[in-house]
Amino acid sequence: MSTITPIVRDATERYLKARREADDSRGAFQTEIERLGGEPRVETQVRRSTAPSDVAAILDIAATEETVVRARHMYDGAKLVQLADSFIPLDVAEAAGIENPDPGLGGIISRMAEAGFEQTEVIEEVTPYAATTVEAEAFGIEVGTALVQITHIGYTAGGRAVEVCVHKPGPGWVLRYSAPLA
Repeated sequence: MSTITPIVRDATERYLKARREADDSRGAFQTEIERLGGEPRVETQVRRSTAPSDVAAILDIAATEETVVRARHMYDGAKLVQLADSFIPLDVAEAAGIENPDPGLGGIISRMAEAGFEQTEVIEEVTPYAATTVEAEAFGIEVGTALVQITHIGYTAGGRAVEVCVHKPGPGWVLRYSAPLA
């Protein structure tokens, strides 16, 4: 994949099971990068930790309660293109086997569905921010460079938030969304 080819993050279909599991994919990121002719690679560190207070509030848990955190560095070939931290309530993570670094076919959304925590609605909030030294070093950009953060919240049919993922894509992404009008 060319370094100038934008990565299209297509939220209109990226969370559909058929898309996440296409060609034995481990999730939406792998499918997106492969469709662009790239070479996806993900380094995942899994730990138990408390979530930031805003994330704990979304998950409707106490700020002192542990979650399972999946901290990922996501690459296209050798180039780091995204940082993403997912926070999952402990009961959901344990039931779905999410502490395994390998997310399995379709990623952790598929594991949750198999364990009875199917995500039926996703809300994503996109907010701009200035790159800190962490992102500047990770993406090879200047501190203060304008970036976006995508906060993904996955809900079950019963309205329970079962995942909050904080995506920090590097420069060069295109975010595609759609909304029904009727």
